[in-house]
Amino acid sequence: MKVVKLNDILGTDKDVDGGNWISRRLINKSDGMGYSVNDTIIKAGTETHIWYQNHLESVYCIEGEGEVVTLSDNKVWPITKDTLYALDKNDEHLLRARTDMRMVCVFNPPLTGNEVHDENGVYPVDED
Repeated sequence: MKVVKLNDILGTDKDVDGGNWISRRLINKSDGMGYSVNDTIIKAGTETHIWYQNHLESVYCIEGEGEVVTLSDNKVWPITKDTLYALDKNDEHLLRARTDMRMVCVFNPPLTGNEVHDENGVYPVDED
């Protein structure tokens, strides 16, 4: 059994500031669950280019509003509280936050917990 409290993560190396976002890494690869879970704040007024070439991600918005633009077709997907989007094709996309957005993000394969996006919006593949 694992119990993780957000307050225990804040201010540690599992509280990662990526500039446009702050990601609190709740469950990581080292937890052995086969996926990872992040509690992420997307900062209001930001646009973030993301392309998870090495991971699939599901994102559940629990606060705020914004939109996702899939770059393959320029389709705009409004994202508000109680909306989930899944990047089931490693979709290259833009995430635009109108307000601060709080998101619960699940990754497969799991993140190690120290990743930040590279210049192409990609998290590196974990070779271990």
